[in-house]
Amino acid sequence: MTDSAMTQPPMASASQEFSWKWFLLSPKGRISRSDYWLRYALPYFIINIVLVGLDIMIGAYSIEAGGGLFSTIFAIVGIYPAIVILIKRWHDRDKSGWWTLIIFVPIIGAFWVLIECGFLRGTAGPNRFGPSRFPEEQNINEVFE
Repeated sequence: MTDSAMTQPPMASASQEFSWKWFLLSPKGRISRSDYWLRYALPYFIINIVLVGLDIMIGAYSIEAGGGLFSTIFAIVGIYPAIVILIKRWHDRDKSGWWTLIIFVPIIGAFWVLIECGFLRGTAGPNRFGPSRFPEEQNINEVFE
């Protein structure tokens, strides 16, 4: 896959192939709630639980530190993809990716991000950040542009 393919969101169509490189590394485009929960949040939490279990088994987990060797490395490596995925969820809501910074507002920031990005539906059809990821929300001209 070329670098230009990474910067352009995949076109939504019935035969569309999903790109993990685009999903995890490019802030361009939009992702749906189902992509967020099933392709990011669920695998992230499962992998994290497995790594914490591995840390506990090898004795590398520290309750005081709140993590272990493998789970900490995974958390650090996962920062950039987490930011990129949140940006794409904000784009699906037709909002700037800068809204990701609201997570730093104490107490309400995390709840705001969870509600907006995790539970509220994105804009139907195309918006300023790209076409919808759902083929049924596209018109025929948009698919063949």
